[in-house]
Amino acid sequence: MTEEIVKSALSKVMYPGFTKDIVTFGFVKDIAINGSDVSVTVDITSSAPEVAQQIKDEATEALKSAGASNVVVNIKAPVMPRESSSRGKNIAPQVKNFLMVSSGKGGVGKSTTSVNIAIALAQQGKKVGLLDADIYGPNIPRMLGVADVKPEVNGNKVLPIKAYGLEMMSMGSLMEEGQSLIWRGAMIMKAIEQFLRDILWSELDVLVIDMPPGTGDAQLTLAQSVPVTAGLTVTTPQGVSLDDSRRSLDMFKKLNIPIAGIVENMSGFIAPDTGVEYDIFGKGTSEPMAKEFDTKVIAEIPIEPAIRAGGDEGKPVTFVAPESESAKRYMKAAESIWETIEEINASGGVDNEAVQPTTPPGVSACSTGSAPKQSGGGCGCN
Repeated sequence: MTEEIVKSALSKVMYPGFTKDIVTFGFVKDIAINGSDVSVTVDITSSAPEVAQQIKDEATEALKSAGASNVVVNIKAPVMPRESSSRGKNIAPQVKNFLMVSSGKGGVGKSTTSVNIAIALAQQGKKVGLLDADIYGPNIPRMLGVADVKPEVNGNKVLPIKAYGLEMMSMGSLMEEGQSLIWRGAMIMKAIEQFLRDILWSELDVLVIDMPPGTGDAQLTLAQSVPVTAGLTVTTPQGVSLDDSRRSLDMFKKLNIPIAGIVENMSGFIAPDTGVEYDIFGKGTSEPMAKEFDTKVIAEIPIEPAIRAGGDEGKPVTFVAPESESAKRYMKAAESIWETIEEINASGGVDNEAVQPTTPPGVSACSTGSAPKQSGGGCGCN
């Protein structure tokens, strides 16, 4: 037996639910050969025991068919997997971690935060993807300077667009500029699933997902499709924004998503001529909310002209002005987020006895299990 024969045999083992094999996904980590005895380690991302068993059985059979006499297949899965809202389901297994960026209301700088956090993580050596799941307001292509770039198609998969060291996909990259999207909730949910399943993402350390404002179909679909590693809430100091941000944080708790922290935007104003920071909208008002939800404010991002100009011109401040105060704060926020992700993965997350995801009062599950419906109404996924 040789390593080439072993890899060739294992390339016939498809990851459950996919048309890609475990070798292509990069899950085969260690191969030990002693004559006709073969030992391999397969490092998977799913915590579902049936997935691990199927891969083990099929890999053993494939290696024996290739001529191995004694086969040992070690499946390496997350130890003490946390109970997440996806309950072990992961339709994008090549992604190691998922960061959901959410806000209770629009206009608080959520997309700007997603872009700059993603770039900051990439600058810290991580393999990063950025999914613009804000279906109705897909602004990220413009923010990355790729508004006119259309993605390429490879077979039945779509290749993500590359910019600033990121892999990115957005509904804005698939539509004509200015075209409106008038979709029901079920279509939004299907689009989120396709963005995860049908985009040819690389083996990513983290996929940053810019969600639509609020706590609706898109958030629920994402949480049920992949094991979201952590959630990030974006707010501004004003009371009306904080009220909605509490709903975003409460959503994370109900969906069993650990909270990575809060980013407070518009936290002061930095004058471009003097560099002096002024407190014009209030500052630090997110701290009581952070304590309420047992988390922390990981960044207070001021209003800085370079942020606005960078977003409009496709030149993110974290990349083009790394010495600016805002860029430095984004970098520190990214470091804090990654530390939280590592702690979550190392500890196994919340206890398996943790509360299961809840459905809001007056809403029942769809018969297909994929979408909610209002009591007395039709199924949202029809």
